[in-house]
Amino acid sequence: MAVPDFQSLMRPLLEILSDDGDHSIRSLRQALASHFSLTEADIEERIPSGRVTTFQNRVGWATTYLFRAGLIERPRRAVYRVTKRGHEVLEANPRRVDLGVLSQFEQFEEFRNKRNERPTKDSVEASGDQTPEERIQGAYKELQSALADQLLERIREQSASFFEQLVLDVLRAMGYGGLGEWDSERLGRTGDEGVDGVIREDRLGLDMIYIQAKKWSDTVGRPEIQKFVGALQGQQAAKGVFLSTSSFSPEASEYASRVSPRVILVDGSQLAQLMIEHGVGVTTSHHYELKRLDLGYFEIEDEPTG
Repeated sequence: MAVPDFQSLMRPLLEILSDDGDHSIRSLRQALASHFSLTEADIEERIPSGRVTTFQNRVGWATTYLFRAGLIERPRRAVYRVTKRGHEVLEANPRRVDLGVLSQFEQFEEFRNKRNERPTKDSVEASGDQTPEERIQGAYKELQSALADQLLERIREQSASFFEQLVLDVLRAMGYGGLGEWDSERLGRTGDEGVDGVIREDRLGLDMIYIQAKKWSDTVGRPEIQKFVGALQGQQAAKGVFLSTSSFSPEASEYASRVSPRVILVDGSQLAQLMIEHGVGVTTSHHYELKRLDLGYFEIEDEPTG
């Protein structure tokens, strides 16, 4: 048989995980292939870009959606286990688990809403009210949203020093610095006085931007921003950027908006988008070129008479 669509993989995947054990993504693929009696040709079939197999791609999306809905969890990289919610969904949906089922969970809606789409059951089952261009745009936004989440997961697995270098790489990719090896410096170490790095604002180095990088999972509060402002004042700096893998509290954002020296806050979501936009930690998979009818080509002007 052909490789099932990713929604058809969801309930069997949950059933495999229902033993409460830890399962690697490789063992899940093997179990699903056996469950659906897939042939070697089915398993080796590749998506149009040729980069991964159709089966790998669809199992990957099934696990992503189940994870975002809180039905499974990831104790470590590429390893999954079922959650209490996953058991409850299995019991309540004996025939099928799909996007319509997952849409009842707020955290899944938040994940899907990043693409400006509210995943109601009707919209999941039928998208006839969308044009092909709108469907392409929706799929593109969903892919970008998933990529941003993957970036943050990988960043959180790295060391603090890696993150400090990463934020300098992002700022350099955005056009800051520009004078070779001396355009920026990572300062994060004992006695750094609350500043993790510094980078030239422009190619001539007319001003410097000081950086604080926090690889946190908890919300960054106002006290941390106050400490950074104090460090900037100690450096007689006019500008600073505070970047975090998490988010900032309303009090922290309000304080940063009115303080001097000027401080810009970049949360994890914004950082991931900047990495995607400027090509840091990501690579282009493939390009799609969408063409339209050139009406001007078919316009025939009247020949002059006389």
